[in-house]
Amino acid sequence: MLYYEDIEVGATERFGSKRVTREEVIDFASQFDPQPFHLDDAAAAATHFGRLSASGWHTGSMTMRMLADNMKAREQASLGSPGIDELRWLKPVYPGDTLRCETEVLDKRRSKSRPEMGLFQSKLTVFNQHDEPVMTMRSTGLIRVREPGVDR
Repeated sequence: MLYYEDIEVGATERFGSKRVTREEVIDFASQFDPQPFHLDDAAAAATHFGRLSASGWHTGSMTMRMLADNMKAREQASLGSPGIDELRWLKPVYPGDTLRCETEVLDKRRSKSRPEMGLFQSKLTVFNQHDEPVMTMRSTGLIRVREPGVDR
């Protein structure tokens, strides 16, 4: 189990692999972001995207799945997250792309009001199969402290 004490500032990790399908792009957009360039080939061709592209929110959702799968595989003592900052969609994501993630721990600290909890900040970058960054964000994670009564 990975606890607050195990997190090292500067640590990096690479994980995930998600192939983006046309069906998923259209299904997600139909439900949550019904803009023409996410739903229709002809409409998308007439935009700067040039072809059908995934919603940025869909990219974020696929990223969350890769994050959750990675946390489960590593058995983290995660307590969720109070949010993300600086979310950027850098390049379009297209059906046929394969996404992967890289994270870097930027900072960590113990909670002053909740001794059983630590916080850490990380930068996440999502890449496509050409190693081009397509999305970045900074996030704060909450994680259990192994020994809340010990001040480190």
